[in-house]
Amino acid sequence: MSLNLEGKKEVVAEVSARLANAKAVVLAEYRGLRVEAITVLRARARSNGVYLRVLKNTLARRAVQGTPFEKLSDQMVGPLAYGISDDPVAAAKVLHAYAKGNDKLVIKGGAMPNYVMTAKEVGNLATMPSREELLAKLLGTMQAPMAKLARTLNEVPGRFVRTLAAVRDAKEKTAA
Repeated sequence: MSLNLEGKKEVVAEVSARLANAKAVVLAEYRGLRVEAITVLRARARSNGVYLRVLKNTLARRAVQGTPFEKLSDQMVGPLAYGISDDPVAAAKVLHAYAKGNDKLVIKGGAMPNYVMTAKEVGNLATMPSREELLAKLLGTMQAPMAKLARTLNEVPGRFVRTLAAVRDAKEKTAA
């Protein structure tokens, strides 16, 4: 279904608004994918906070004009799905994971603000831990010394109680 001029302007404005806050954009060619497969991909993307959109490349080029993703317009060739996310890793993870299981989805490239990535670099980005995973690791690292200190401090009274119990048991044995 073709869009009229007003519809096209709305699409460009919507995608431009998404790109204004985006940290990453991933381009994937979906040639040969069935509608059911794209529906599954859209659901996965939505659940991971990724805006997934199939656009005409001319509209996508207009949407990236004046954004940090402007250099990406050179890679906009063929039938493409655009994954846009506020998390720098989320779009790459979702599309890369889906492409592993479905050979008809091919990652063509991507971009982070003012940096264009190849398909291989998008794959490398997908293997990186997400922001939440990194924060959890950092918290675990920061928490480990405190937990060890608490266990050590708790061991002193525990050892004292076990020693008193051993003395009591020894006295009970000698008394009996």
